[in-house]
Amino acid sequence: MLRVLFLSFYYTPDLCAGSFRAAALVQALQPQLPAGSHIDVLTTMPNRYSSFSAAAPEVEAGETLSIRRISLPSHKSGMRDQSKAFLAYARGVRAHVRSRKYDLVFATSSRLMTAVLGASVARSQKVPLYLDIRDIFVDTIQDILPRWLARPMGGGFSFLERYAIGSASKVNLVSRGFEHYFSQRYPSQRFAFFPNGIDDEFIMSAPEGAGKAEAVTPPYSVLYAGNLGEGQGLHAIFPGLARAMQGQVKFTIIGDGGRKSQLKKVLDEAGTENVSLLDPVNRAALVQAYREADVLFLHLNDYDAFRKVLPSKLFEYAAVGKPVWAGVAGYAAEFIETEIDNAAVFPPCDIAAAVKAFSALKMQSTPRTDFVRKYARRNIMQALAEDIVSTGMGKRQ
Repeated sequence: MLRVLFLSFYYTPDLCAGSFRAAALVQALQPQLPAGSHIDVLTTMPNRYSSFSAAAPEVEAGETLSIRRISLPSHKSGMRDQSKAFLAYARGVRAHVRSRKYDLVFATSSRLMTAVLGASVARSQKVPLYLDIRDIFVDTIQDILPRWLARPMGGGFSFLERYAIGSASKVNLVSRGFEHYFSQRYPSQRFAFFPNGIDDEFIMSAPEGAGKAEAVTPPYSVLYAGNLGEGQGLHAIFPGLARAMQGQVKFTIIGDGGRKSQLKKVLDEAGTENVSLLDPVNRAALVQAYREADVLFLHLNDYDAFRKVLPSKLFEYAAVGKPVWAGVAGYAAEFIETEIDNAAVFPPCDIAAAVKAFSALKMQSTPRTDFVRKYARRNIMQALAEDIVSTGMGKRQ
């Protein structure tokens, strides 16, 4: 039997890629564990977006799974508020594990610190650590922070990254675009590559049969749904893109994040009339919004760090069969061009290229059967769960 500590800052019903990935992995882990095993999930009360609230119990206790959600102080998207929120989470984790013994620690992390926390707990308990890395935080802060602040902070976070990665028995990277960065810095570490995937809600919405031209005429409805932060850079491409597509496209943006107020400001100042900005919605409403859209839009800001990432949103977009219009570069652009039919890619923040790319799309639903089969989240998480269990059991032998 194994007693597993599972650390994820976000967990359902929170609305974000990390929460959905964590919940799917827990579901896949349970039948993989030896008889008598137990998973303790330590996460937070729903807090991803201030504009979307979801009720969740503080504690859910079962025979093979317990979930404890740690309360956080109110916070927004700024670094100071996020630091305070994480410290509250870390204190709660520390208090919980102080009197408990585990056989394996798993941590899924985008902003690095959950990985560091997992490393600290695993080292103190002298047990294996399996890390799931969803972003290269050191890379990201070098791009998004002012140089005078990025340099000292980058050095500090590089140290923490070495501590976390060096503590792990194995590390999963959600994007193949991360491989060069990590293998170059940690040549002795073992890496796996289990990406994000498609949840059942979106698989059930996949079109059937051969794609046919839709009976739609301009203005086409274009939907973006997701985070509105510096990384997505919607404030950098709008309202210019909206003006360039006036009369041809009506944009709907569903989401929240650190740059939402700036996005709203630039749209208001420009008097943009073909963009609707809406608050986050639950997954059922999101699936319906995908069905009603003619085109699904994705964008990452023009930073070197984002050339390595693979946005989880791509898997949802591709599954529902709609044309995909994406402003991305690097690995994400390569992935789209090789894996997703009826998709048009343009360089981030390049309005002229975006307009040209849009004209290449076919206004029709496209069944992407092979893609859905290959990237079904259930299958990916089952394989990741097997790898986690084998790593934990192997270290015990």
